Parts: sequence; structure tokens; C-alpha cells
Amino acid sequence: MLNLITYPSKILRQRSRKVKLPEIASARFKAFLNELGRTMLEEDGLGLAANQVDKDLRVFSVNFKGRPKVFINSFIYFKSFGKEAGEEGCLSLPGIFGTVKRSRKIRLFYRDEQGGLRHLAARGLLARVILHETDHINGVLIIDRISKYQLGGKKVELWKKRARSYEI
Repeated sequence: MLNLITYPSKILRQRSRKVKLPEIASARFKAFLNELGRTMLEEDGLGLAANQVDKDLRVFSVNFKGRPKVFINSFIYFKSFGKEAGEEGCLSLPGIFGTVKRSRKIRLFYRDEQGGLRHLAARGLLARVILHETDHINGVLIIDRISKYQLGGKKVELWKKRARSYEI
């Protein structure tokens, strides 16, 4: 199992790098994808991005019908105007839960674990999870999007105060 990285680790705020096609074909990368999926399932996550396990890669895994589905170098080209609010948490922000508005429907291109180019139209919970994980690989966290905290709001306010005290 891979080690989870938690906030305020700097890698969670970085935009991850694209994976090159030769990398996707390597045995080492395939082993990483298996471990990423296994870690997500063992942690009861709906999704897990590579930077959450300290890897600078545009890769995430989604719990799709109880099995890991891998998205490599994904590109969302459509987000519906219609949004819905839902509660979200994050493995990298333990004890933080809040309401986040996300598009109801999305369409994206991505590479699968063999490097093949794929297309997906997603809606509902699957769209929400893909948008959450896409935020991760872009260095965005739910604490940037939460409109109302159900749990952990005071902890986040403390983090923000500390961050402001370090600004010059």
C-alpha cells in the first residue's frame, strides 16, 4: 500500500506533470497504477490522485463499481452549466467535510493503463469524483471550494491564519 500525503504538503498544491507514452508502457508504471488503485480501495476512497501518494503525475484512480478505473493525462472539455451541491471529504484532508458545488455532467478524454485514448461522459457521483480528482492534479483542494463546512472548519481557519502569518 502507498503512503497517503496530507495537507499542508506542498505537492498537493502543485500542478502535476503529464505522463509520457513510453512511461505508460513501463512495468514500473503499471505496478504503480495497481498500487494506487489498491490503496484507494483499502482507504475506502472514491478516488485517489497520484500527488496524494507523493507522485508528480497527472494520474488518478476512481472507484468504479468497486474496482479501480485509471485516468491518465485526463482533459475535461465539457462541464454542464447545471451544478449540484454535495458533501465532500478528502483522504489528504482527514476530518474535513463540507459542501461543494460541482457540474452535474462532464465529458473528458484520457489515456487508459495501456496508453489508449479514451472518451467518457459522466454524470452524478462519477462526475463529482472525477472533478475532485482533477482538482487534485491541478493543485486545487476542497478547502478552496467548500461553501459550508460540516466538519473541520475551525481547523481550516487555523491553517489559513498560519499561512497569512508567513506571507511577506
